[in-house]
Formats: sequence, C-alpha cells, structure tokens
Amino acid sequence: MIRVAVLYPNKPDIKFAYDYYASQHMKLVNEKLLPMGMIKAEIDKGICGITPDSPPPYVAIGYLTFNSVDELQAAMAAHMNDLMADMPNYSNIEPEIQISEVVT
Repeated sequence: MIRVAVLYPNKPDIKFAYDYYASQHMKLVNEKLLPMGMIKAEIDKGICGITPDSPPPYVAIGYLTFNSVDELQAAMAAHMNDLMADMPNYSNIEPEIQISEVVT
C-alpha cells in the first residue's frame, strides 16, 4: 500500500481551520478520491512536540492511502487542482508532501 502524508508545518502567523478541514475539505477529498481508488483518508491534529509543553512541529497531518502509486498518480492528475483550490478556505500553510510505502 501507498500512503501520502500531507504535513502542515507549525510556523508563525499561520492559520488553520480544523473544523473546515475535517468537515468540508476531507468531504471533498473523499468525494473526489474514493472513486479513484483511495482506500481511506485520515487526519491528525498536532497537540505538542516531544514534551507536553512544546509546540507541535505540524499543526495537522492528512493521510491518504492507496493500493498503488499508479492509482495515486491517476487520482492526483484528475483532482489535484480541485483539492488545491480549496486550501485557502482552511489554511495559509504550504504543506510538505511525502509519499511512502506502508511497511507494517
């Protein structure tokens, strides 16, 4: 399986609307990508770093799971513009993207 991590770094002067991200953006992700082979989408909300009083390195992380890189690439080719166009509705952060093979 292939997992895409969309990481939103915690930086000064950021905005991130968790409620919109969870309810509206992820609804859009599911509508667009589930028919294209996405298995699941998950999100994490950063709460702290290594110690409870330290800020989280990422305010949020989104995960998209696919069976193959080919499915992922086809889905992104078809819908990346729609998904990116929704970003200003919930954040001003440019996310970091990592594609990984799920090992365990």
